[in-house]
Amino acid sequence: MSAIFRRHALPAVLLASWLAPAAAHAQSTSTAAADITFTRDIAPILQRSCQQCHNPEGGAPMSLTTYEEVRPYARAIKTRTAMGPRAGVMPPWFVEKNIGIQRYKGDISLSDAEIARIAKWADSGAPRGNPADLPPAKTAATGEGGWLLGTPDLVVKGPEITVKAVAPDSWGDVGSAPTGLGEDRYVRSVEVREVNDIPRTDGTKTVGGRWVFHHMNYESSVPDKPGTSTAWPIHEIGRNPDVFPDSAGRLLVAGSVLHLNASHVHANGHDTRAHLEFGFRFFPRGYTPMYKRSAALLGNGNDLDIKPNQANQEVHAYTTLSEHTKIIAFEPHLHAQGTRMCLEAIWGMNVQQLTCVGYDHNWVKQYIYEDDAAPILPKGTILHLVGWLDTSAANKNMADGRNWTGGGRRSVANMFIDLGYSVQMSEEQFQAEMARRRANMKSRNEYDLGCPLCWAPPVVTPAARTTQQQQGGGQE
Repeated sequence: MSAIFRRHALPAVLLASWLAPAAAHAQSTSTAAADITFTRDIAPILQRSCQQCHNPEGGAPMSLTTYEEVRPYARAIKTRTAMGPRAGVMPPWFVEKNIGIQRYKGDISLSDAEIARIAKWADSGAPRGNPADLPPAKTAATGEGGWLLGTPDLVVKGPEITVKAVAPDSWGDVGSAPTGLGEDRYVRSVEVREVNDIPRTDGTKTVGGRWVFHHMNYESSVPDKPGTSTAWPIHEIGRNPDVFPDSAGRLLVAGSVLHLNASHVHANGHDTRAHLEFGFRFFPRGYTPMYKRSAALLGNGNDLDIKPNQANQEVHAYTTLSEHTKIIAFEPHLHAQGTRMCLEAIWGMNVQQLTCVGYDHNWVKQYIYEDDAAPILPKGTILHLVGWLDTSAANKNMADGRNWTGGGRRSVANMFIDLGYSVQMSEEQFQAEMARRRANMKSRNEYDLGCPLCWAPPVVTPAARTTQQQQGGGQE
């Protein structure tokens, strides 16, 4: 033994006492990791949050419905699920969980515990586990008949278009589609899907490579009959379906035609034939909505000044609410340079950060608030929208970040708009909604984000004040 080694050698007893706990910890960690299996722990996560797209007929590049399909991607799944609420994260749900409202319908995001579970499973060799632990396979990973919300009451097929493999983006009218509806009906939900002939086995590298429709504004009306028009939420690539609250269904008039008059279409490397299908589900006959839709639109789609090769560029927009308002959904709309958007409400000295989300031009999402978490804002509230854009080489969604860009329809240009929607509330509706929210509070010290007046004393009407005075012997 050399002198150098002898100088640093430890007594055998002391060395053993140090190594034993370390070995026990390593064995314990290995055992704990091995306890995480695909059949019991990972498959339920994939069914809930991944298989809507990662199935043999879905838009994702690989199917993740069986262990044999998932196993080769174990480490990639670990990496993508741990990226946080930004472009590239899977599943594509970008709400930042450390700020703002956290209750949304159809939330497919993973908890911190689930992300850690996936990481430990991948690091321990991605064991299969006991086949008896495997949950029953979904009847159809993409939903009933390919519809995420189930079989629609009415399906309307749009006109077919042809897009060459290599072509510039286009924007414009792609035609109309008669609904064939024989009676007025209020719509509970609408789901839009693209049907095309892109080979399922071919890889794609462009933004939205599985599709040719990037996004589209559309409306319905009866031709030559004023007062029958209804605007519908925008269709966007990778977007989740629209589910309207029970209080705010939208009217589809008998004999309506869908006008697909503002479509952004892009090439994807394949000569493609494609059309859109619109799946409507109705409220029961006799239904009447409580609220009227607000026409407010927040953002700036035109006057933009985006510099080349620069990260963390901010853009801002403001609007003042002229009516009491309930915000139903938040939907950031940027283009390939976009990375993040936040919405805040300013009421006097009160500033509430409502929602912050990452943005990925491949997966344009809307975020529908749970009914009793949706912002209810008094008239006079200032809404402030903030967007972030990145034209540096770090943003892989861009074709080229060397050019200045302004507002425009194509993905290489920019937009900055919240396409979410709201409803107007009368004074009576506003007070009644706040009363329900106050009743849900465990104490008056509880913080109801999105309701800046929920701490204020309830408004006492003159009739109620007279009754109180009579019951109290006329005393104030």
